[in-house]
Amino acid sequence: MLRNLLFLVKEELTTALKDYVGRETPLYYAERLTAHYKAHIYIKREDLAHLGAHKMNNALAQAIIAKRMGLTAVIAATGAGQHGIATAAACAKFGLSCTIFMGTADMEKQPSSVDLMNLLGAKVRPTAGSFKDATSDSIRDWTEKLGEVYYLAGTAVGPHPCPTMVREFQSVIGRETRRQAAEKWGGTPDAVVACVGSGSNALGIFHEFVRDPTVRLIGVEAAGFGLNTGKHAATLAAGEVGVYHGAMSYLLQDEEGQITCPHSVGVGMEYPGVAPELSFLKETGRMEFYSASDEEAVEAYRRVARLEGILPALEASHAFAYLEKLCPTMPDGAKIIISCSGRGEKDTETVFNYPIS
Repeated sequence: MLRNLLFLVKEELTTALKDYVGRETPLYYAERLTAHYKAHIYIKREDLAHLGAHKMNNALAQAIIAKRMGLTAVIAATGAGQHGIATAAACAKFGLSCTIFMGTADMEKQPSSVDLMNLLGAKVRPTAGSFKDATSDSIRDWTEKLGEVYYLAGTAVGPHPCPTMVREFQSVIGRETRRQAAEKWGGTPDAVVACVGSGSNALGIFHEFVRDPTVRLIGVEAAGFGLNTGKHAATLAAGEVGVYHGAMSYLLQDEEGQITCPHSVGVGMEYPGVAPELSFLKETGRMEFYSASDEEAVEAYRRVARLEGILPALEASHAFAYLEKLCPTMPDGAKIIISCSGRGEKDTETVFNYPIS
């Protein structure tokens, strides 16, 4: 069934990605970051996609599926708000009713995202807590209305086929990146670096290169206040295998198997699990994983802003932060691609108020 749906939406989706989302997004050579790090830094500019994040690739595709299934109502959950905004826009485009579950803690941190979802016609349903709680409530609501509403998963977690669909629809990022690298220097990157919250952005750019062992795949998680503090979202680094939201993956949990609350200055990183496929890439050794603290992410946000005139989302800033440690270890002439998963205007107040050490 999934293959048939993918075939049906492909032509419509290809046109919509070009004319509505604005794909393909540029692979930008960051000259001043290159001079700063003494390594060739390229940025995959998902922040330039419609509404400022990679989330639109998947939201649009699944909205097309919902329409083709004859469903008129969509529900979703969001953390930082980018998936919620993308889903609300896609539903507006196709005339679908839209309900977005969002944690009250995230609503307080991202009020502009709530305003935009309302403006796009979505109904925002507050859930006590954060993204993990909003996800739980949205899945619970969906299971009570099977056949009536479409659950539009925003990241590569949850019950099958949600992780597969999200990865497939986001893999356009990696396909473009390979083609653009071939055009720019006639080869592939030495390393691809992406932030890892729950996984859609990382899998989107990694998937194309998984079978290419010459390309290092580097995921950067949120170390928050530090891995030894318990206030972080580094699932791959500090989690243990468990089952959550219908899938087996690495999870942040206590000794009794109860889910613990993740923390990150990047709200979109605050999920206690990770994509099952990323868990597999960890166990097979195909993906490297590291972490960056809140302070390192904020510093990277400011650095990219001042050197390149680009405001990366705080989520993506974790990937930029790891350049400080990665670049000194790379050979001369190494080419590194950073996935800038979203733009950072939503995070300016957080950055302005963050204490400078």
